[in-house]
Parts: sequence; structure tokens; C-alpha cells
Amino acid sequence: MLKKTIIPFILILSIIFIGAFYFKKEVKEQKINTIMDQITSTLDSELHLHQMDDLKMALFLSSNEGLVNALENDDEDLGYKILSQITKTIKTNTDIDIRAQIITNEYNIFARSWDDIYAGMPIGDYRTDLEYFKTHSAPRTSLEIGRRLGVKATVPIYKDGVFLGFIEVISFFKSLTNFFSSIGVDLYVLLDVEHADSAIFMMDNLTIDDYIVSNINYNYNHIQSLNSIDFKELQKSQILHLDGKYFFYKGMYNGNHDLIGAFVLVLPQRYLEYFQNPEDDISFLINITRSSLYDIVKKEHYQRDVYPQHEAESMIYLQDAITKEDQAVYLDEAYNKLDAHTKDELIQILLNQKIVKKIKGKIK
Repeated sequence: MLKKTIIPFILILSIIFIGAFYFKKEVKEQKINTIMDQITSTLDSELHLHQMDDLKMALFLSSNEGLVNALENDDEDLGYKILSQITKTIKTNTDIDIRAQIITNEYNIFARSWDDIYAGMPIGDYRTDLEYFKTHSAPRTSLEIGRRLGVKATVPIYKDGVFLGFIEVISFFKSLTNFFSSIGVDLYVLLDVEHADSAIFMMDNLTIDDYIVSNINYNYNHIQSLNSIDFKELQKSQILHLDGKYFFYKGMYNGNHDLIGAFVLVLPQRYLEYFQNPEDDISFLINITRSSLYDIVKKEHYQRDVYPQHEAESMIYLQDAITKEDQAVYLDEAYNKLDAHTKDELIQILLNQKIVKKIKGKIK
């Protein structure tokens, strides 16, 4: 009788354990897929922001009358002098490094902000992306292969309808890599080795499988693991787990939408412990972009009264909960509301508040 009871009990218990195991595994996989989507979406967003920043600077430089006149008059020395002065001023006042160059309509280097060595050097053979502007006049920014892989914001320069050349601002993934590192994710920008003949300044870069590592400030700690990866499988599945790390794959395309390499992002498995419930992974990327989100919300809300629903009495309670960024606006609003009351009313307001002070110390 006992055996008849124990056997069904064990079977039921086994089914429960197996079901719980598969459910837990499915939930974990779903969580990892969600995190991958968030991280790759953040990569798209950050890359777009960097591209737009570069494009804005390129547009600014293209409107400089001195640079345009120097290009028109083929005065390379003056072009270099103006360009380098502008970028040095930006560096001095903002601590932002700008690498800008001017290219002639014959695809020769006219001036570079960082040196005056290569003026006159033809670059048309390895800058095939410039062919785009034979049929388009609008500026564009994209990932392109020159002598190095980088983000290139290119603006064609015209004067009185005559095409003179281009102004470009170039960046090389340093700030993008630092951004992901700050949130615990390591980024590797990998160029397909088939483009090595063009990217000659990257010939001495580290290679992994059939890729050249393009961002020089990568984290070396994951290189051994990356060398153990089957990149064809990673490209197919987009997620691989190895050595206690998750590897996420995202294809890298140039301005013509040709696949030229990959972005690989590495997330240590221990960081998954930060996501204790399904809602936590949603907050992950909100937290890392909190300052940007704050600026957007602040801009929207500051167009009107920030504290319209709060009377003078309740604003006294609010003072300790206001962030440092909001202090100035809060104080102006509080003063305006309190100023509308008489002296006797203000005394009554203060008397009605319950003031609680927390005393810190040890009982001896």
C-alpha cells in the first residue's frame, strides 16, 4: 500500500520539478533576449547621437566663409590654419576633440585639423563612399572605411552653385566604447578582414577570427573568450554564452547598407543578478540614460509652472525632496507663492507644519 502511494507521489514531484526547471529556463532566456534588445537598441541610439553630433559640427564648419574661400583659392596653408584654430578653440573650451578634414572636388586632401603633412594626397581610391555625392547633394553621416574605419559626417561645399569639395568630421568609437564600459558592457567594433587592403592604418590592429578590432580602447579581458567563439554561430543566433559571459551580435553596415563587420557586446553573467524581476531589466537602460531623460522632461515641464498643483503650505514639505538640478526653479516658485501671503499667514503656515528632525548618533 505504501509503495503504491510513494510511486505516484514521486512521479508527481518529478513532473513538478521538471516543469519548474523548464519554466525557470524559459523565463531566463526571455530575460536575456529582452536585455539583448535593450543593449542593441541603445547601441543604435548612441551611435545615432554621435553621428548627429559629428554632422552638426561638419555643417558648422562648412558655413565658415574663411574655410570656403581658402578651398576656392586653393590656399592649403590658410585652410589648415583656420581649421586647426577652430578645433583647438573647441578643445580648450569644451574638452572635446574634433577631427575634421577638407577634401577637394578631385578627392585630394586639402587640409586636416590634426596635421598638415598629407595636403594634396589623393584618397579617391579608398574613399569609394564619396561617389555617393555624384548623384546627391545632401550631407550624410555613416560608418565608412577609409584608411581607418570610422564615423564620417560629410558635407559637400558649394559656392555660387559650383561644387568645391567636402568638409568632414571623423570619429573612431572611443566615446562610444567608453559609454558602454560605464554601464558594464564591453563593446568590440569588428571590421571584416576582407577590407584590410583599404584600412591600411589598421594593419597592425588586433585580429579576432576574420575581423579586425577597430576601437583601440577595447577591454582586453574578453579577448581569449572572443577567440574561442564560433562567429558564424554568433551571427546566426545573435546570442552566445561562454566563460560566464553573454555575447551579443549586431551587424555593422556602411552608408550603402553593405555588411562590413559587426558590433559585439559582452555582458558578464554576474550582472544579470541586477535584474531581480521582469521590471528591473526595463529600468536598466532608463537608469543609464537618466540624465538625458531628465533634460528632456525638464525642458517640456519648464515651459509651464512646474508646481501648479502645490500650494505654499505643501511646498514647504517638498523642499527636502527636490533634486539639486531643480533647486533654482523650486526656490523661485516657492518664493512667488509665499510672497502672496501676509506676515501673519506665513506665521500660521509655519506653526501648522510638523517639523521632524532625525538625530544621528550612538547610544553609549
